[in-house]
Amino acid sequence: MKTVKTQKKHTARAAAVVAATALALIATGCSSKAGGGDSGGTGADGVRTDKGVTDDTIRIGALTDMTGVYASLGKSVTQAQQLYIDKINDDGGICGRKLELTVRDHGYDAGKAIPAYTELQPKVVGFVQFLGSPFVSAVKERIDAQHKVLVLPQAWSADLLGSEYIRVIGATYDVETVNAIDFLLKEGKIAEGDKLGHVYFEGDYGENALKGAQYAAEKAGLTLVEQKIKPTDEDMSAQVAAFKKAGVKAIVISAGPRQAASLVGVSAAGGLNVPIIGNNSAFAPQLLKTQAGPVLQKDYYVAASTLPIGSEEPEPARLVREYTKAYPDDILDNGVAAGWSAASVFGAALKQACDDKDLTREGVVKALTSMEDHDGGFGIRHDFTDPNLPSTRETFILKPDGKTKGGLKVHREAGTSENAQAFSFEE
Repeated sequence: MKTVKTQKKHTARAAAVVAATALALIATGCSSKAGGGDSGGTGADGVRTDKGVTDDTIRIGALTDMTGVYASLGKSVTQAQQLYIDKINDDGGICGRKLELTVRDHGYDAGKAIPAYTELQPKVVGFVQFLGSPFVSAVKERIDAQHKVLVLPQAWSADLLGSEYIRVIGATYDVETVNAIDFLLKEGKIAEGDKLGHVYFEGDYGENALKGAQYAAEKAGLTLVEQKIKPTDEDMSAQVAAFKKAGVKAIVISAGPRQAASLVGVSAAGGLNVPIIGNNSAFAPQLLKTQAGPVLQKDYYVAASTLPIGSEEPEPARLVREYTKAYPDDILDNGVAAGWSAASVFGAALKQACDDKDLTREGVVKALTSMEDHDGGFGIRHDFTDPNLPSTRETFILKPDGKTKGGLKVHREAGTSENAQAFSFEE
């Protein structure tokens, strides 16, 4: 595995169009000195400020997908974050200033994501959301070397580690996958000597999960049967046929909800009745209303670093009430939990920066790095003191359930396997 010290390079696995677009736009992009309506300095209240902060407003950016392949997720994440900001503002804001969320929809398209970052960056104190690890990776060098702006990605690739400014909330895909395979072993669903199938997206997400799968398989004496797919591949018939021929005893899927539904449905129809577990992006509650719904509720599982939105714990239950009141016509999914959790992290950093009398970008990043035991009420405590590590290695195992709000319930409480704890992000 790459060391985090090598992460100044653009992610090699990002699509060629992402890299090409990024290079072109970086060459012609706006200067970081472009206007944001705030010249910085120290206000009458003794608080230092610079980009994105005025005497009465703190501007926060969100780069999301409202119209592309992750539109449903992007909508849920963004609306939950707006709900958090509205609540903070109703309580008086932070440092006597109201929070303002500025959103740009990139449609999961490099041709929109990179210029959206370029346009918005000079105007905000940081980004509470940047959906899509290829796009974050494409501007990583600028973030680290020039802009020094806090970015909380809606992505969990370990390739994003190693930056003081880009901070992953939750277990990275590799660690999440190690915990998922540990679950299969502990539950007796697979054993040493078995073959384990793995369907994964090409690119940051899937190939980072593959590293975890390879590591866990080697540790457990499993034979990994790999099937790489493109995000545009939605029929998993060929992959199921390969797994059936190989005689796999279980399958890990590091792809999207559509691929998961096809994998589960085709496996059942073809008589490959084995347990399947997906990373946190491999489920959506809408699937429970499709033909795959009944099969998903039998032996399909999801690994994630947050309680599901349907949990009866106080914070998720309160969020469900407030979210359904604010957005009564919209579906509940784990994007709501993820969006709120990221907003609570950003908000906690702003509050600490306010206490430190330093709402500059540097002050906000410093405040976040001082947070070693953040509890957002979603079952896992997060440590942000080391940029080289994800905020946690813990993972819940969730199970689809059509009777639960959001479609997921807790099957196994959060934990970290011995292999996940020992997993190194260095080669």
